[in-house]
Amino acid sequence: MNFSATFRGNFVPLSQCSSCCDLRFQPYFASGTCSWQKRHRRRSSLKLHQVSRFLRKREVVCRVSETETEPPPDSNNDEEKQGHENEDGDSDAVHLASQPIVADQVNNDAETKAQQVLSEVENVEVSSGSPLPGVKPQLGESIRIPKETIDILKNQVFGFDTFFVTGQDPYETGVLFKGNLRGVPAKSYEKISRRMQDKFGDEYKLFLLVNPEDDQPVAVVVPQRTLQPESTAIPEWFAAGAFGLVTLFTLLLQNVPELQSNFLSAFDNPELLKNGLPGALVTAAVLGVHELGHVLVANSTGVVLGVPYFIPSWQIGSFGTITRIVNIVPKRESLLKVAVAGPLAGFSLGFVLLLLGFFLPPSDGIGVVVDASVFHESFLIGGTAKLLLGEALKEGTPISLNPLLLWAWAGLVINAINSIPAGELDGGRISFAIWGRKAATRITGASIALLGLSSLVSDVAFYWVVLIFFLQRGPIAPLYEEITDPDDKYVGLGVLVLFLGLLVCLPYPFPFVDEILTSF
Repeated sequence: MNFSATFRGNFVPLSQCSSCCDLRFQPYFASGTCSWQKRHRRRSSLKLHQVSRFLRKREVVCRVSETETEPPPDSNNDEEKQGHENEDGDSDAVHLASQPIVADQVNNDAETKAQQVLSEVENVEVSSGSPLPGVKPQLGESIRIPKETIDILKNQVFGFDTFFVTGQDPYETGVLFKGNLRGVPAKSYEKISRRMQDKFGDEYKLFLLVNPEDDQPVAVVVPQRTLQPESTAIPEWFAAGAFGLVTLFTLLLQNVPELQSNFLSAFDNPELLKNGLPGALVTAAVLGVHELGHVLVANSTGVVLGVPYFIPSWQIGSFGTITRIVNIVPKRESLLKVAVAGPLAGFSLGFVLLLLGFFLPPSDGIGVVVDASVFHESFLIGGTAKLLLGEALKEGTPISLNPLLLWAWAGLVINAINSIPAGELDGGRISFAIWGRKAATRITGASIALLGLSSLVSDVAFYWVVLIFFLQRGPIAPLYEEITDPDDKYVGLGVLVLFLGLLVCLPYPFPFVDEILTSF
């Protein structure tokens, strides 16, 4: 987010009104001084009248007085006497040559006054055409906030008890007010919003943000009609359904080893897909609980979510979902609650299923035979396996597992990669809600860089960093009030989610040998 001090291209274009701006005199062909002065006064009066019409409702008096265009009386008398005494053509030439000097003085004075008048146009109304991030303006219509409205906002809506305005700048589709925030930010925002509602109804909306240039609070007021949600060319439910079917297919493929080398053979032998149905359902259950957690908390906090798009993956079955936030979130704590709810629900169910996979024997007595080294891929899973399996877990030793363990593991991995603090992922929204916009932007850059390095050795990391960069890198749309920090208990939950995601993604570095066990 850039709070630029100058948006000159967004003002009413003054250069198009050449008749108002250009007050330079044209070449004249006059035989006498009097006729030139009359024509000059008429031309100046006409152009300054056009300037006053350009200012519309604001009444500006800007005339070039006749005393400024006429020479002083004494000089006129002297010139007349010189004209009677010198009848030759040289005196006439000298007299005509002296007139442009007076004309230049009048021209400069007129231009100076006209520039002063035109410079006040910037204060009359502010217009712009760029929306706030994540919202879309009405097209084909210039959005303007009149100066009268700005004065009411400065003098009657804001105040010493809430936000003392010291300056203003055009910003996006509205006006940015700089000043000093008074009192508790949340209470000040409520007072200002209530006053704005009393004065203008729902015509304008208030954002209380942090200026990234100096980390000082700023207030942004934009017209309500510019805050329209973005529309898509394809109906959301249709596109989401198509993505969901492809994701279900990739989940089935992930749980059928025979099809992973040649997935096209699934069309020749559809019966093989049935073998992957239990694993696909378990992983889909973890994803479903994840999304259900988002929906339930969003409904209780006034956050409106769009249709979830399930993202297919050939490596792990699915990368999770992309869910847009349709409306404007009230505050950072609301965003934190919604962002935390999904991963917490997914991690909870996934870990319970993981424990069941460790404790329950395989239904066929054999299960899935894997090498013990597979547990090095996750610090959380490897540590849990070492704690529960004990001496049975040794390097280079095959071990029989309930497939439920692997299915739950896949669900935990999907939750973990969505908890990476980057962009508009759940982890990115959590970091934004806890530490603010500037810190979240830096964390996003660091996370993408680390994923880029990880992609050199991991296909999952490569596809995930590409997905984040093109679809989920942000920025997160502004909240109505971004200054108030969330409650500590929600901050603790957010940090827990980030920590669990890190434990799932980091490898387990310790070897599985007897000496490590006995040292415990």
